[in-house]
Amino acid sequence: MLQTDSEFTKIRWICTIIGLGFYLVDIVTDVGLAVKYFLVGNLVWAGLTLLFVVIGSAASQVFSYTWYRDDMRNPLFNPGGDKLISGMNRGRLIGLHVMQMGIFTRYYHLLKAGYRAVWSKSPGTVEFPREVHLVLFGQATDLSMLKLFETFLESAPQLLFQLYILLGGGHKSIIQCICMVGSFINIAWAIVDYRRCLRRSLPQVREMPSGLPTFVYLLYKLLTITSHILSLSLFLILSPYSTLGMAVVWLAGTVWAHWVRTDFCKSKGLERLYRIIVGVVLIFTFFNVKGQDTRWPMAVYYVLFALVNFSGPLLLVLVRPESNDTEYFWPVTLLIFGGTVLGLACLLVYYTVCHPRGRSLQADEVDGHMGQEREPDTMLRMRNFLQL
Repeated sequence: MLQTDSEFTKIRWICTIIGLGFYLVDIVTDVGLAVKYFLVGNLVWAGLTLLFVVIGSAASQVFSYTWYRDDMRNPLFNPGGDKLISGMNRGRLIGLHVMQMGIFTRYYHLLKAGYRAVWSKSPGTVEFPREVHLVLFGQATDLSMLKLFETFLESAPQLLFQLYILLGGGHKSIIQCICMVGSFINIAWAIVDYRRCLRRSLPQVREMPSGLPTFVYLLYKLLTITSHILSLSLFLILSPYSTLGMAVVWLAGTVWAHWVRTDFCKSKGLERLYRIIVGVVLIFTFFNVKGQDTRWPMAVYYVLFALVNFSGPLLLVLVRPESNDTEYFWPVTLLIFGGTVLGLACLLVYYTVCHPRGRSLQADEVDGHMGQEREPDTMLRMRNFLQL
């Protein structure tokens, strides 16, 4: 069913609460782990652990403020045109984002407005107009995009770094395990939440079905990303200079985003930042940055992806034969090989059986009643945003 009359539901509101909880746990455990490293004298580990948190948060704040500023100029979000958005002027917005509170501000306003729309209704109450639900979905979609930025700039690199410390440095602690589990859950939640928000926010595509399709998609992403992170951790154990290879992948992804001329942002400077983030995400997973048919690019990406995954354990045992006797080598190797094969199998199952299909509109087409109203900036962003 095409999403022409989607309603912001109680389940969506509860999922927002859950997402906020995962976000808080991920940040608190990362900061706590950095403090622990600092107290025991591991200053480099502490600095890098905290650096990932800062990078992910800072990039999210930049985009969050820019989108607030754009929404100020949109009559759907700001019908009064009074230079306020969600009751905040530009100065207050800047202050909140400088203090790294932009995402929490978005959670607060979404939960407040969503509660009023879905929980405070009594029998006989007049339903909220479609525009209200459209705005709520716009706010939820912005949050899902920001969380996805934060996930691949902080959670995924953090999981890779902590695996390197655990497997290569032999350092184990309870808070480190909690941090890794938190990063893993945050990655899983952000990917599925974004995917569902993407398909519910765009009126020209079919909604992602619940149940088996969502489960298969989640397995595909988690198995491929986890096996790839495990393989990259083995490369780091082999040599810290393996980070140069990751830098090459990042550069290639950034150049590709520039070559296909992504148009996600209104300003050139912010578009460059977005393309840099595209390069980071491509280190861990494939996505479509232009909403075009990328069957062959995806096939090439995952062939190279599989080669990298399989070569990680092989190179480690060839260059450092003593690693064969470590307690982690065979379990990690089995996880890499099994995760890669099963993940790619889930990819094929999802896109051949479970992937929702429907009429696709061009960038200048509208659907349903959207032709009579100005389309929110959120929808325009989604049309040009990455499709995992």
